[in-house]
Amino acid sequence: MLSLFKYNWQVREDWFTWCESLPEGEFHKERVGGMKSLRETLTHIIDCELLWLNSFMDEKIVFEKRHSLTLLSEIKDYSTFVQTYTESLIEQLPSDYENQIIEIQRRDGTILEFTQKKILAHMITHEIHHIGQLSVWAREMQRKPVSSDLIIRNFE
Repeated sequence: MLSLFKYNWQVREDWFTWCESLPEGEFHKERVGGMKSLRETLTHIIDCELLWLNSFMDEKIVFEKRHSLTLLSEIKDYSTFVQTYTESLIEQLPSDYENQIIEIQRRDGTILEFTQKKILAHMITHEIHHIGQLSVWAREMQRKPVSSDLIIRNFE
């Protein structure tokens, strides 16, 4: 599991670097689809990682500056903060994590049950989904997107 998170984090870092070359307006510009902007999509990816990470925790992890993120550097700091906790969680998973159930209460009060393994798999694929959206927007801007080719990356 950790190797796939490392893959995602490496691709995310590459997107951060890619965004550094953009005019600030392009980073914030509202677009069609996804979370409406590069900034919002990158923030959303990290938000969801933290949301699901917190489903494992008795005491919730909070990034105090979350509601004031506008600069790429601030989003990068948020990413590093969440990544540290996620990596620690994965390294401490019980050997039977694929059978450990976590209950999630929906807004309507219903309870859903998922294994820790399924939640981690969802966290991984959620980011991959949004990376695809960033790639579409990059092409719309006539720019080459970050390569997300897993086979050629060294992330172990």
